[in-house]
Amino acid sequence: MTVRVVVADDQELVRAGFGMILDAQPGIEVVAEAGDGAEAVAAVREHRPDVLLLDIRMPVMDGIEAARVVCAETGCRVLMLTTFDLDDYVYDALRAGASGFLLKDVRRDDLVHAVRVVAAGDSLLAPSVTRRLIARFVSGPAALPAPPAAPPAGRLAVLTGRERETLQLIARGLSNAEIAEAMVVSEHTVKTHVSNVLTKLGLRDRVQAVIAAYETGLAVPGGPV
Repeated sequence: MTVRVVVADDQELVRAGFGMILDAQPGIEVVAEAGDGAEAVAAVREHRPDVLLLDIRMPVMDGIEAARVVCAETGCRVLMLTTFDLDDYVYDALRAGASGFLLKDVRRDDLVHAVRVVAAGDSLLAPSVTRRLIARFVSGPAALPAPPAAPPAGRLAVLTGRERETLQLIARGLSNAEIAEAMVVSEHTVKTHVSNVLTKLGLRDRVQAVIAAYETGLAVPGGPV
């Protein structure tokens, strides 16, 4: 199946460069480009891509607001790009529903891999930049940029004991295979637990699961990594 991508960046050369890299890959097609957030939203509505590669800082409508609209209206996965290693922007992007975050100096192979991972319905927890930034977000109240009200801890009551354990391990950044080893179950069982966690808590992907785990107190700063 071909992964359909929209590339949105206000710098034409950057936009064209990413577009060329992705279009040259087997199984990936760039269906549209956009120069600002409003154009990105319009392109997603028109072309219904699988992935929106979206710059955080753009004119007319910034990338965070564009991501919020796209994630609320469609099933398109959003992969954020920026030159700015700023925690508040990344946190806001993840809260808006983005499935991953990459700096613009990302290597070609990592960019292609990220698009494929996000298109497959997973999220980018493995890359060090995302894990490092999430760790900083939850390092203490002062580090958080006044997020919306956190979901109450009682919300986790809908989870079984094994599902709660799965969520804790997701918050540590473990892959399905690593979770299966830790819980001494099959990887298929882990996939079922992960799916149940996301469905029961109304979460889009593993990135949001990590945030929910910390906001509800299931995972704590300084815990095992």
